[in-house]
Amino acid sequence: MSWRGKRKGDGVRASDDDSEAHAPAKKVAKPAEDSEESDDIVVCNISKNRRVSVRNWNGKIWIDIREFYVKDGKTLPGKKGISLSVDQWNTLRNRAEDIDKALSDLS
Repeated sequence: MSWRGKRKGDGVRASDDDSEAHAPAKKVAKPAEDSEESDDIVVCNISKNRRVSVRNWNGKIWIDIREFYVKDGKTLPGKKGISLSVDQWNTLRNRAEDIDKALSDLS
C-alpha cells in the first residue's frame, strides 16, 4: 500500500449492498376529518372550489387559501393552495395597496 492510502475504487460502495432492493416507504394518506370536527373557520368562498379559511394546525394559526374537491359526497382539501403564517398574512395585507396598484397598471 502506498502512503496515499486506499484508492477511491477500493472498498465498498453504497450501490454494492442490497439497500437499493428495498423500495422507499409509501406515503399513507391521513383519514379526512369531517368539517364539523376540524378547527377550520371558513372565512369566504372565493370561487366554486376555492376558499379562504383560518385554522389551528400543530398549535399554530394559519390562513389557508386552497382548492377543494368533492369525493364520495365529501368536500376535501386539494394539494393546490397556500398556508400563510400570521406574519406572512400581515405582510401580504400591508402590501394590498401595492398589489392593487400593480393590477391597475397592468389593466
